[in-house]
Amino acid sequence: MASSNGVAIKILGKEYQVACPEDQTHSLLDAAFLLDSKMKEIRASGKIIGADRIAVMAALNLAHEFLLMKTEAEDTEHRLQGICAKLDDSFV
Repeated sequence: MASSNGVAIKILGKEYQVACPEDQTHSLLDAAFLLDSKMKEIRASGKIIGADRIAVMAALNLAHEFLLMKTEAEDTEHRLQGICAKLDDSFV
């Protein structure tokens, strides 16, 4: 089992210490960079004020992007299953 260590991440200029298994540190840093980038983008638009509101909007945007990608992946999986079924039928 991987041991946990504290990883310092910075989001909107504020540093946070986050416990993270050593083998997932790189993924955590990537996620923090993505979140920080999204939050800076939202803050730069000037339409939303306050770190908490910016964080909620960033979370909603990321969740929306995730769900779109998940739906696309599921659609692709169904198409591939259909292609495999047609291939299987053609070899019978």
